[in-house]
Amino acid sequence: MEGVDLDEPMGNPKVVPDFLPSPDQLGFKDDTVKVTIALSRSSVEFFKREAKKRDTQYQKMIRRLLDAYSAVHQPHAAAPAKRRAKARA
Repeated sequence: MEGVDLDEPMGNPKVVPDFLPSPDQLGFKDDTVKVTIALSRSSVEFFKREAKKRDTQYQKMIRRLLDAYSAVHQPHAAAPAKRRAKARA
């Protein structure tokens, strides 16, 4: 990587379990919103290659990857509904 000193101490890194889906799991339909984003050439080339192997669109694969990441890092959607149900009782 350009501009990164790999010999420099990294502090106290935290190991994160591998929660990302495989490329085979990234081709489902979803409700979408159009955005503009600049990605690295190598990432886009990777997704294009993997999408071609699986006869799907690379944008869908990227979207599913981001969905999987955000699902792991956001509070569960059911929690607020339970609080509202208790408030009504």
